[in-house]
Amino acid sequence: MKKIFWSLLTIFGLFLAPPQSTGTDPDGGAIVKAAFDHFRGNASISTVQMTIHRPDWERTMTLKAWTQGQTDSLFTIISPSKDQGNGTLKKGREMWMYNPKVNRVIKLPPSMMSQSWMGSDFSNNDLAKSDTLITDYIHTLTGTETHEGKKVYQIESIPKPGAAVVWGMQRLKVREDHIFLEEIFYDEDKKPVKILRMSDIEMIGGKLFPRKWRMEKADAEEGEEYTLIEYQELSFVNDLPDRLFSLSALKHPGR
Repeated sequence: MKKIFWSLLTIFGLFLAPPQSTGTDPDGGAIVKAAFDHFRGNASISTVQMTIHRPDWERTMTLKAWTQGQTDSLFTIISPSKDQGNGTLKKGREMWMYNPKVNRVIKLPPSMMSQSWMGSDFSNNDLAKSDTLITDYIHTLTGTETHEGKKVYQIESIPKPGAAVVWGMQRLKVREDHIFLEEIFYDEDKKPVKILRMSDIEMIGGKLFPRKWRMEKADAEEGEEYTLIEYQELSFVNDLPDRLFSLSALKHPGR
C-alpha cells in the first residue's frame, strides 16, 4: 500500500459560537476555525463507506475512524476482507500506516500526506482534516452567497510564507452554521486540481453534518471519476483514551 490515503475521514464538545449578524462579517480565519472545530469536535467515532469510481471500474470500502483534538486520527478498513486491517495513524504531525498482510508498520514522511490512499481522490490530510488548514494558511473573506436560506461565506486561503504545504491556494465555502460546503484545491500556478463538495446535511451525532463528501478531479467529466464518502455512523464524545492513538492500536484497533 504505497499510495497513501484525505481528502476522510478526519474524519471528525465544545464549539465556537456561530457568527452573529452584527452588520459586519467575521474574518476568514475565524470562520474556518469555527467550521474546523464543528467538523472535528473534541473527539469522534465514525463508520464511513468510501466508493472510488472510475470510467472502467468501481470499488467500495468501509472504514472505521477515530479522531481526537485537532491532529490525532486513526483509520482502519473493516471491509472488504481482502483489505481488512489496513490502517493509518496520524498523531501530531507524524503519520504511520499498517499493512496486515506483511505485518509491517511504515512511518510516512510529511511529503506523503498529500498522496492518494488506496487509489482514491482523498489524501491522508483530506480525510484526517488536519489542522494544517488552520495553521499554515491565511484566510480572506471574498464574498457571500446563500444555501438553503443560510448565508455562505466564500473564502480564499493562501499559504503563509515558508509553510510546507502542497496547495498553492484553496477556496472554501462555509455556511454560517459552520458547515463546510466546498473546498477547491489549486496547484502552485493557481490552477484547480480537485474539488470537494459536501451534501445531504442532516442531524448526525447530535448536530448538523454533511453526510456525503464527494471529491473529484477538476478536469474530469461529470460523474466520470470521483471518490464518494458516506457517513453511516457518527458520534461526538468529549474524550477518547490516548492508547487508541498508538502504534499498538494501529495494528489492533478496537482493543
